[in-house]
Amino acid sequence: MHARSALFDLYGDHLLARSGWAPISAVVGLLGSLDITAPAVRTAVSRMVREGWLEPEEREVRGYAASARARARLEKAHGRIYRTTATPWDGHWHVVTVEHQADRNTRARVAQSLRYLGYGSLAADTWVAPRESPELAEVLRREGVDHDGFRSRFQGEAASLVSRVWDLEALGAAYRRFAEAAGEAGVPDDPEQAFTSRSGLVHAWRLFLFSDPGLPEEVLPEHWPGREAAALFDRQAQALMPQASTWVDTWLAGGPGAVGTGQRRSGA
Repeated sequence: MHARSALFDLYGDHLLARSGWAPISAVVGLLGSLDITAPAVRTAVSRMVREGWLEPEEREVRGYAASARARARLEKAHGRIYRTTATPWDGHWHVVTVEHQADRNTRARVAQSLRYLGYGSLAADTWVAPRESPELAEVLRREGVDHDGFRSRFQGEAASLVSRVWDLEALGAAYRRFAEAAGEAGVPDDPEQAFTSRSGLVHAWRLFLFSDPGLPEEVLPEHWPGREAAALFDRQAQALMPQASTWVDTWLAGGPGAVGTGQRRSGA
């Protein structure tokens, strides 16, 4: 797990519900539980400040808060991860044509962003999703890319469009691998172990945001492995949360040494 990804997971899974701010010492300590070194954490924090995801903020001690941009992204990601909102599908697709970019790096960033927002490549510079993403215009504006969007019905079987745009066989195999790896593990008694277990679980599940567009039930196979994987994730994440939260709160209160549960980690 890279430091930058772990930071997004930490703020989205724990800190956003606790005002969205944390002392840098707590961030370093918590990511230290994931075997991420203090220098790597600080480098990632600096990078996320430059990119506008985090903002330095003093609250008696030095810390960092999620920016408005980060809050919006993390809240939407939370809704997708935990499927907190059910959006009916009206049979229309959102088709987007983007201005062609000669720069390969820009094309790669735009493609990654579009996939994260649930779009799949229909043709060169043409993308399609089952629903329009409210983040689309802002994401493309930041890249300086013009686009046009259309709501349209597909003249044919929706499943045939899906098979052209998304590799459901590979995605289903990924869900089966996730379920096999996650299993039905018990909850560790140790809060730190629960935190590391939940962090690994959430990180693995969050990666599906880049590959699963959230297709409507109407176009998914009858025995779609994503359903079983989602149910397993929900059970595991819910079971691990109380103990994991205890470890987060311990660090936000000053670290294990401050509350008499052990020695404070070096580098915090």
